[in-house]
This record gives sequence, structure tokens and C-alpha cells, in this order.
Amino acid sequence: MRDNYDFSKSRRNPYAKRLKKQITIRIDEDTINYFKDMAEEKGVPYQSLINLYLRDCADSQRKLNVNWQ
Repeated sequence: MRDNYDFSKSRRNPYAKRLKKQITIRIDEDTINYFKDMAEEKGVPYQSLINLYLRDCADSQRKLNVNWQ
């Protein structure tokens, strides 16, 4: 290893805004099982599938119609 490094010509990561952030979220067990089953069929991790679904909702600006009864 060097004693000093020259970062004067470095640049910011252009993909930094696309990085994922770890959060804690409470999801019903039935919902998790639904996504786990679908993920197994598709061959992708269930957390990635949930992320894709939520991103699709955000991109299309889908609004949830909540009717509490």
C-alpha cells in the first residue's frame, strides 16, 4: 500500500443515487409468502421482487385506494 493516494482527478460515482438503502419494514406473513412463492417461480430473490413491484408502483405513480370498513 502507498502512504498517500492522489484523489485530485477522481469523480463522484454516477450511480450513487441508484444504490439501495436497507430499511426495516413490517409486512404480513401472508404477503411475504405470496412474494416468496412468486419469486421461486421466477427464479429471483423475493426481496428483489418486492423492490421491483414497489418501483413499478412509484414509476407509474399508482395510488392506493384505501377503504377501511
